[in-house]
This record gives sequence, C-alpha cells and structure tokens, in this order.
Amino acid sequence: MKKVLVTGGTAFVSRYIAEYYVGKGYDVSVLNRNTKKQSDGVRLIEADRYHLGDRLRDLHFDVVIDTGYTAKEVELLLDALGSYENYVFISSSAVYPDNLPQPFAEETPLAENTYWRKYGTDKIEAETVLQKRDPDAFIIRPPYLYGPMNDIYREAFVFDCAMADRPFYLPGDGSLKLQFFHIQDLCRFLDILLERKPEQHIFNVGNPEMISVRDWAGLCYRAAGKTAEFVNVQEAVEQRNYFSFCEYEYQLDVTRQCALMPDAKPLEEGLSEAFAWYRQNQDQVEKKPFFDYIDMYLK
Repeated sequence: MKKVLVTGGTAFVSRYIAEYYVGKGYDVSVLNRNTKKQSDGVRLIEADRYHLGDRLRDLHFDVVIDTGYTAKEVELLLDALGSYENYVFISSSAVYPDNLPQPFAEETPLAENTYWRKYGTDKIEAETVLQKRDPDAFIIRPPYLYGPMNDIYREAFVFDCAMADRPFYLPGDGSLKLQFFHIQDLCRFLDILLERKPEQHIFNVGNPEMISVRDWAGLCYRAAGKTAEFVNVQEAVEQRNYFSFCEYEYQLDVTRQCALMPDAKPLEEGLSEAFAWYRQNQDQVEKKPFFDYIDMYLK
C-alpha cells in the first residue's frame, strides 16, 4: 500500500487529491491544523507547517503532494520530512508574466504577472527552492482548475445565476477566452508522472482547447438544466465586481502533457459533475457579492 502525504487536505485541490488517493486504496495522510472537517479515510497529522517539529521525522512517504504557496513553506516541509520517494509541487500558471508571447511553454522565463502579483512570485520562489533542494521533484503548473469540491466562486456563481433564472452579465462581447483543467484530470496526470517518471520534471497542464467566457457560461447553464440569456456589460467597470475572472486571457502550451495523457475530460461533462456536487454542497463555497453589485449598478 502506497503511503501518500498531502499538505492541506480540507480545501478544493488538496481535498480532492486526498480523497482521490483514498479511493485508490492508498494510505493517505493529510497535514493541516484541523480547523475544518476532515475527509473520510485520511490519516490526520495535526500541525501547522510553520511549526512541524519532529511530527514527520519518523515517517516514510512514497509520495509527497504539496499544495503550498511560498518558498518558506517548501523549505520547512523539506526540513521536517524524514524520508520520501517522490515530491510533487502544485504550482500555478501565475508564474508566467503577462507581457511575453503565448502560449506559455515550460521554458518561458518566469517573472511577476501583473494580474496575479504576489501569488505568482511566491510560487516562483517556491519552485526555485524546491529545484535546488530536490532536483528530481515534479512541478505542475495548471490553469483554472474546476470540478467537484471547488470552493472558489467560479462555476458555482454561474450555477447560482442559472438556478435563480437570472440572465448572465458578460464582460464586453463575451469573447475573452479561458483555459481550464478538471481536478480529476490533474490527479490522473499525477498518476502518470509517478508511474512513468519522465525525464522532464516541470509540466504545464490543462485542456488543449480554450473556450470563450460566453460559451463557458452557456455550458454552466446547460449543466444546471437551463438556457443562458446574456446581458453584455460594455461599461468601463471593474470586471471582478460582477464576474468570476479578471480581464486577462492567457494560454498554456500543454503539448508535453498531451504526449503523456492524450485524453482530457470534456468541459461539458466536467461541468455537469461540478454542478451535481455543488447542488448538494452549496454551503462549502465561499460566495462573493456579485449579485449585489449587478442589482445595484448594472440592472
């Protein structure tokens, strides 16, 4: 039985990863402060990763899956670990600067992104530390992740609009394109990395196809059994006041991912799974006051 350590384990990405590997019959430990409900089947290591002491010193893990944010967090975890075979760091597409040509390849120079700012630069520093300390570690750079357990108010906001029979307020003409990746596909790709151990250690991941926000919102409505009606917002207002994404279009080159994993879950299927989960777990999503802004300023 493989032993897996997942940092976090109580919110979207880390929680899904932990439950995914429990479902595969692995011995899964999660490292968190125990301030939220734990998933069934996991072994809790209750600790603050900034004060780990010797909590991990006598343990061995076949794989460590780290969803941390900063170089300090990576350093402290590596210092605290006793022994492990494989280390995977879930980084982000935010490490690529917005002023370079797209699509971004893994070799694209990393620098501050003016939309993501500190989040992106923190991930860059975390990657740098990890590569120095463990050159064999894998680094994964996803675009927008979606699917069951997503507690970020993205597709859930559109589902709320659909269930309330509200029109959807689109920024501009709705042509802004986004790139997504289903959380289960992320886990499937982790499986492939751990099984095949490719020579490359940094991978962009994501659906090869981009989708316009208009088409994406339409698929979200369809997942909820509704047909979208749109209102185009042409006013010069801050997009994030009424919409789930900032006004930034980017694309990752996922050629190398596709060479290892040619198939990805169709977006329509993935959004249907996301809606089925959300319908039963609406209280687990941190909602934003988009409706208030729309009703006050855009209606």
